Amino acid sequence: MEDFIKVENVSFQYVSEADDEPLTAVNVLKNISLNIKKGEFIALLGHNGCGKSTMAKLLNAMLFPQQGRVLVNGIDTADEDKRYDIRKTVGLVLQNPDNQLVASIVEEDVAFGPENLGIDPKEIRIRVDEALKAVDMYEYRAHAPFKLSGGQKQRVAIAGIIAMQPQCLVLDEPTAMLDPKGRDEVMATIKKLNKEKGITIVLITHYMEEAVQADRVVVMDDGAVLVQGEPHEVFSQVELLKRHRLDVPQATELIYRLQGRGLLGEKAPKYMPLDSDECVSLIDKILKKQ
Repeated sequence: MEDFIKVENVSFQYVSEADDEPLTAVNVLKNISLNIKKGEFIALLGHNGCGKSTMAKLLNAMLFPQQGRVLVNGIDTADEDKRYDIRKTVGLVLQNPDNQLVASIVEEDVAFGPENLGIDPKEIRIRVDEALKAVDMYEYRAHAPFKLSGGQKQRVAIAGIIAMQPQCLVLDEPTAMLDPKGRDEVMATIKKLNKEKGITIVLITHYMEEAVQADRVVVMDDGAVLVQGEPHEVFSQVELLKRHRLDVPQATELIYRLQGRGLLGEKAPKYMPLDSDECVSLIDKILKKQ
């Protein structure tokens, strides 16, 4: 797969303007570089304040690097003449679905973006229907958004973005305000869009069980990339993650603690399990060897 987004030596800082205090610069991103391939599913992890949301807005050209550059499909986000194209290419889904819904009817809400792009009404009708079907919300097209569940609202918000036919979706903690059922619905939608539509996904999340479903996990800490790789590679570095006060999946945590108590032999597994099935399988293999 070819590189679709390139983040090259990017730095970014915010300036605080508290009353009666001198201006203070806060370095959020520090000379960070990251490549994202076309069709890839990336999970972006890290503490609050580590720069994840800033990174999301840089990818969508809502913010611009103060040093370095961001290239989207070869286009520099600093090019003012191309920012409209970039925002059509990279769609941004935020945490609270209520902040993204603008109409009183679901299908009207999904049509809002294409209408603002000046798309022909007949084409908008096709796009709205396809987008709602893609997120399994077509049967709710005539419903009022405020009557939907949290997970359904977020899927409508995603449909509104994909109706503009972006090549990439950046989702900034889209399940943070949802219950477990809503989180499952949104994750199923994200995976479907990635696998069936080939849409590049950048998912910012605090849930390790969501991160393990990605092709690649990128862990940020203090404005820089701490570690990245396939989920097994990243979450097997338990000591490193814990030194930076970062979580690991529950299955990984269980094996780590059992290993620490000497209950699974002296040799640690090459790759830690990421879910319950892998955990049971690993314990079974270890017990059979003892």
